Amino acid sequence: MTQATAPRSWNELRPNRRASIPEGLWLRCPGCSQMIYRRQMEANLHVCPDCSHHFRISATERARQLCDQESFVAMWEDLRSGDPLEFRDLKPYPGRLTAEQVRTGRPEGALAGSGFVKGRELVLCCLDLTFMMGSMGSVVGEIVTRSVELATERDLPLVIVSCSGGARMQEAGLSLMQMAKSSAALARFDESGGLFISVLTDPTTGGVTASFAMLGDVILAEPGALVGFAGPRVIKQTIRQDLPEGFQRAEFLQQSGIVDSVVHRKDLRSQIARVIDYANK
Repeated sequence: MTQATAPRSWNELRPNRRASIPEGLWLRCPGCSQMIYRRQMEANLHVCPDCSHHFRISATERARQLCDQESFVAMWEDLRSGDPLEFRDLKPYPGRLTAEQVRTGRPEGALAGSGFVKGRELVLCCLDLTFMMGSMGSVVGEIVTRSVELATERDLPLVIVSCSGGARMQEAGLSLMQMAKSSAALARFDESGGLFISVLTDPTTGGVTASFAMLGDVILAEPGALVGFAGPRVIKQTIRQDLPEGFQRAEFLQQSGIVDSVVHRKDLRSQIARVIDYANK
């Protein structure tokens, strides 16, 4: 007869409750520090139901939220970045691009095409923060420019949703050239009488802010979005002065006249439709 081995502690007799909870089912809101049920947050357009903190979302999710169901048609998905500078930091640039494509399922840091928002046809371009921080390289700049040219050709409103860390350092001067190229295309679009609605989300910084993001006929921003060229810490260290409360946040920029309206994500579709209707009067 064998003798049963006693457990080392009573914890061995308790069910492992932690193991039975799927990982990632709950997350902590960075705005109010409350624990949020992930599916509830996603159903609420990725906005905290307690404090309305707007979580960052991918370009694919942004297009899905803004456009009428199954109306968005993506374009220029075959464009790929080259490596003319043979740039290398911790890894070669082509290897970094491939890793990002595998991780995100996206070919580049921008998604663009045509679609409808509450029945209004338009051209939509969304930068994708999940792909190399939405940085603007040659392909992102080309997609933005082609979006502007498509809107010009079809005489459609243009909506660009910016969410970027700025110029892509791996492409150096080639990245900075995209600022001029996209801005020149927007100048031609403006001369043709086109309507450009710029939507600023968190964060919109660097070369994107210094070019097309701030050239909208109407500039909208999501609540709490960080918008600026350099970050507030860099500015504070440079000018050696304390910055105003909420500096570079969407609400502060609205008070300063830089942003026309701060719009909750749930109201963004309706606001875009209203602006288009007003422009068509």
